[in-house]
Amino acid sequence: MTSFFERIVKRSTEIQSLLCVGLDPHGEQHSVSEIASFNRELIEATKSFAVAYKPNFAFYESYGIPGLIALEETLKAIPKNIPVIADAKRGDIGSTAEAYAKALFEEWAFDAVTVNPYMGKDSVEPFLQYSDRGIFILCRTSNPGAQQFQSLTLNDGQFLYEYLAKIVITWGSNVGLVVGATAPEELQKIHRLVPNTPLLVPGIGAQGGSINDVIQAAYNGWGKMLINVSRGIAYAGIHPDDSAKEAERICTLVKRSIKSLES
Repeated sequence: MTSFFERIVKRSTEIQSLLCVGLDPHGEQHSVSEIASFNRELIEATKSFAVAYKPNFAFYESYGIPGLIALEETLKAIPKNIPVIADAKRGDIGSTAEAYAKALFEEWAFDAVTVNPYMGKDSVEPFLQYSDRGIFILCRTSNPGAQQFQSLTLNDGQFLYEYLAKIVITWGSNVGLVVGATAPEELQKIHRLVPNTPLLVPGIGAQGGSINDVIQAAYNGWGKMLINVSRGIAYAGIHPDDSAKEAERICTLVKRSIKSLES
C-alpha cells in the first residue's frame, strides 16, 4: 500500500513543484451556488502545478449544508492522481476523534488531515491508525497570535513548539508538521530538529510569508515540503488563466530559490 507521503514525493518529483493549492472560497466573493463551479475552474487552471489541494472546512461549513455539498462537488473535480488534504484542524477526546477520523478518511475519503495536538496523543491516535493517510500536526502556525502559547519557554530552555515537534514525530511514520511561512527562523529550527519530517507550510502571499525564506530555511528535496497558497492563487485575477499564471510563477520562484540554495 502506497502511503500518502510516498504519493506526495512521487508527484512533487514528477512535476517539479512544491505547491499545495488551497481551495478556500471566501464568503464575500461568492454565493454558495457559485462555489463548486469556481473551484472546478480553479482546479482545471492549476492542476499542472499542484502537488496537492487543501480545502479548509471552515469556508464550506460557513454556508451550512449547501456549503458541504459544494465541497463534495469540489472533491469530485480533483484528478485522482492529486492528493487532497482536509484542513480541518480536528482534535478531541478519543471517541470523538474516532468519529472525526472516520468521517474524514472513510466518508469524505481525504488523503490527509490537519490535526491539533493540544489534548495529547490519545486525541490524535485514531487518525494515526489510518497508516496510508497523512497526519499534519499543528506545530508553529502562521497566525500573529501563535507565539502566545507555541513560543513559551519550558524549564529546560526549549520552546514549546520545539518540544512538540520532537514528541509528535514519534507517534507514527505518517506524521508531518504544520509550520507557518511567516516564522522562517522557527521553521529553520524545526527543520534542523526533525530534518526528515514532511512539512506543510501555509502563510505565503496574503499572510506575508516569503517563498525564498521558506526554501532557505527548510528545503530537503522534492515532496518533503508542501508550500500552501490559497487566496494568492484563487483571487489572482478575474479569469482562471490568472490563477494558472500565478501558480506557474510560484513554481518558478520555488525552482529559482532551490537553484540558488544548491549553487
